[in-house]
Amino acid sequence: MAAGPTPASAEAREALKLAMARLADGDRSALEDIYRATRVKLFGICLRILGDRKEAEDALQDVYVNLWQKADRYDPTRASPISWLATFARNRAIDRLRTGKVRGGAVPVEEASPLPDEAPLADALLVDAEQTAQIHTCLKGLDENAQEHIRAAFFDGKTYAQLAESADVPLGTMKSWIRRGLQKLRACLEASE
Repeated sequence: MAAGPTPASAEAREALKLAMARLADGDRSALEDIYRATRVKLFGICLRILGDRKEAEDALQDVYVNLWQKADRYDPTRASPISWLATFARNRAIDRLRTGKVRGGAVPVEEASPLPDEAPLADALLVDAEQTAQIHTCLKGLDENAQEHIRAAFFDGKTYAQLAESADVPLGTMKSWIRRGLQKLRACLEASE
């Protein structure tokens, strides 16, 4: 039985919530705190959708500029800060696809929309820096095939379609492999809490 979030991750989430409230109140230093706590996660989302490092950097800049302007729209009763920010980043990246601002290498818009939804554990993977060591420990407990594909998808920004093509398997098979690996990873992480 899982005991709930670790004190460190609970503290990190609370600090992010407070930073979001400070930003909504116009505290410029809060944006730096939010950036430090979320840049890796949000950049990963943008990179996975856009498929280009420069485009992902541009989208991430858009995210933080827009966050500064719209921080008061965040409602802590409706979503955790990282979930709200992840959705915000995903939407900014998809907007770039739709407006044609992206050069080559991006996934088609119809593939980008479901990416975060197909991998619900993505939020948990990079939310708190203090969980990184535990994540890597749990990843090492997976079979080599699952480790390779999960690392490529979530740390290298590869799309499921790219992974399926490189492994020469159908897209549905790749999604199933990653989904099963993520379920095992989640069980390991919950057992360690």
